[in-house]
Amino acid sequence: MANLFLFESSSGYALFEKVEGEEIAVQSEQFQKSLLDRKKFTKIIRLKSFLPFTSAENALENINDVSEGVLNNYLKNFLTTNIGKKSKGMVIGVQDDKLGSAIKEGTGIGAEKSNNVSEVLRGIRFHFEAYIEGLKSGDLEKAQRGLGHSYSRSKVKFNVHRVDNMIIQSIALLDQMDKDLNTFTMRCKEWYSWHFPELIRVVPDQTKFARLVKLIRNKENLSEDNLPALEEITGDAAVAQEIIDAARSSMGTDISEVDLINIETFAERVIQLAEYKTRLHSYLLKKMQDVAPNLAALMGETIGARLIAQAGSLTNLAKAPASTVQILGAEKALFRALKTKGNTPKYGIIFNSPFIGKAGAKNKGRISRYLANKASIASRIDSFSEVTGNSKFGEVLRGQVEERLKFYETGVKPRKNLDVMHDTLEELKSEGLYYEGKEEGEDAETPKKSKKDKKRKSDAAAMEVDDDDEEKKTPSKKSKKEKKGKKATEEAEEPAAMEVETPKSSKKSKKGKKAADEMEVEAEAEVETPKSSKKSKTPKKSKK
Repeated sequence: MANLFLFESSSGYALFEKVEGEEIAVQSEQFQKSLLDRKKFTKIIRLKSFLPFTSAENALENINDVSEGVLNNYLKNFLTTNIGKKSKGMVIGVQDDKLGSAIKEGTGIGAEKSNNVSEVLRGIRFHFEAYIEGLKSGDLEKAQRGLGHSYSRSKVKFNVHRVDNMIIQSIALLDQMDKDLNTFTMRCKEWYSWHFPELIRVVPDQTKFARLVKLIRNKENLSEDNLPALEEITGDAAVAQEIIDAARSSMGTDISEVDLINIETFAERVIQLAEYKTRLHSYLLKKMQDVAPNLAALMGETIGARLIAQAGSLTNLAKAPASTVQILGAEKALFRALKTKGNTPKYGIIFNSPFIGKAGAKNKGRISRYLANKASIASRIDSFSEVTGNSKFGEVLRGQVEERLKFYETGVKPRKNLDVMHDTLEELKSEGLYYEGKEEGEDAETPKKSKKDKKRKSDAAAMEVDDDDEEKKTPSKKSKKEKKGKKATEEAEEPAAMEVETPKSSKKSKKGKKAADEMEVEAEAEVETPKSSKKSKTPKKSKK
């Protein structure tokens, strides 16, 4: 079990140690009773050191690091100061595994998280005020409340100009309103059709139908005087005249004034809901232009908003690979295919894109992969680029998708992505919307080249050293060979004269002076080489 226990409180770090030498049986009834008894618990666990936070900002910084499992210098100095050279064999009980691994890597002190450690820390938390002398009753609760508010406020902070959460809520509400508006309009049509059933056939549009219900009310009162108002709603004089003709020959029943008032009120609510939906859609378009202009230019505002909502945030969408973006929204079909070992889906939300609708049946999967790739690039530009509100990259990416569609249909080769991006950057630089990033890239690349040059130089130097060593070694070998060659020449002088007298030498002499000269050169070369010693053995046989 752990020898020491680290407790992170709202007022500072505290290090406790186990007084008793034996293992603590935390599950025993005796320990559970002593856990609630302050006197007994303080005999088992004793405060070793306490390091208070210097300010509220310091407390917030430390609690953020602890929650993320990071060992900062403040906590590291506290642990090394109190443990020091006794770190060997010491094990600290902690509440978080990430923080324990960070302590072990940063200080070399072992860390442990177990049920026993959790029980001991629970007792420390229960009696913490008794260990700190300066704390009064209620001070710890105030510190916890203040630190909790600061921590929550720091986590909720966001940039007003790039709020993707508003897009997620807007598109969710817009989809819900589509369903509700369809339901309410259907109910309004069914209700008013008891009085004027022919109106559904003449005007099938939902919003126009609700406005006509509010205008007409009782069909018996409809006359030629209402023709301009009907024409204003329908936008067509022929449709307005058809409504009047249908009202004269309608087979609907007569209804009371009270029923007409209720129908009119409900129709007015439907109209208000439709108008609010239009305003909400305009709000969504504006938000998408502020937050993700390139994604909106490529995919459209509605599809781009649905991709962001499905991923959870714009950052999550930017971090996702293109293969994930391609099947976002088709998770059920994907897992069903994996379970049944069938064909996986080719597209999810991006199926609603007009590009996939334009593509042929054979090219839908190919264009969906290409479109998902471009959508991933656009989302990364929107998420991580410092220049906001510019949709130039999105327009260029949309043009690339159109070129790819033409390539699938006609075979016209599209432009390369490198050339397209280069031209776009040049345009942004000319407009002053992009800074010179190539110089930094070139500076970043130069050290790599210098390292390669150093490696090449070191390799060349090593080769030269090896060559020098070989050159140093070769003379000694040659000297030995020359000594052997001298002996061979002395022994080969007499046989060489005898070889000249043989019939072979007479044949060679007939070939001319050039052949004789070549033989002399070859004889000298054979004397210098080590192989000549082997050849010199043949004359010895002639002596015998």
